[in-house]
Amino acid sequence: MSDELVLTDDPRPGVRLLTLHRPAARNAFDSALYRATAAALDEARADDAVKVAVLTGAGPAFSAGQDLDEMARIAAGEPIESGFPVLLEALQAFDKPLVAAVNGPAVGIGFTMLPHCDLVLAAESARFRTPFAEMGVPPEAASSYLFPATMGWQRAAEVLFTSPWLSAEEAVACGVARRVVPDGELVAEALALAERVAAAPLPALRAIKSTMLAARADAVAAARRREERAFAEVLGLG
Repeated sequence: MSDELVLTDDPRPGVRLLTLHRPAARNAFDSALYRATAAALDEARADDAVKVAVLTGAGPAFSAGQDLDEMARIAAGEPIESGFPVLLEALQAFDKPLVAAVNGPAVGIGFTMLPHCDLVLAAESARFRTPFAEMGVPPEAASSYLFPATMGWQRAAEVLFTSPWLSAEEAVACGVARRVVPDGELVAEALALAERVAAAPLPALRAIKSTMLAARADAVAAARRREERAFAEVLGLG
């Protein structure tokens, strides 16, 4: 893992803080950041001193989504192996509580990864958007299942078909986030929440997380397969 891409800190007992660190690119995910984030999650999962992980972004954005420059190079035939599935596997395998502190715009994968987190706090400046329809691609990260399950069918349909910007308050109203926090207090509030969760024994936290995930694991896996097939069909790769 590159410390230049994901900064790690253990600021409170049992809590690992992971910070996406491509601020010049608004923390857009290229292959390297996908893999660095996955590695940071895997390391936190394997470390028994860590009970809870908190994920946030450096600078004014949580994540601008897929790095479009890299996507263009891939489309032009450059042999870059996507790190997207590596991150999704790490998120789905993470068997400890995961808190997201959304410190600014969360676009594309910056948005669709949030239903894979257990608790989401949104800064007042946070904004959420999925531009898939206007880009001519299907949804990703099992959002075709998780968005309707989280938001309700009609709100999810509006979000996926028309790509509106959701405010932090709207994200709370539709179940994407737990509450809105003033910008300057976001990380401290997320760490305090994580510390309260970390007061419980790790075996209990893992048991709660695993039983919660088991209830939707098959549906999430099936949604990802459908999305991957749809992506290949839309782009003429199937």
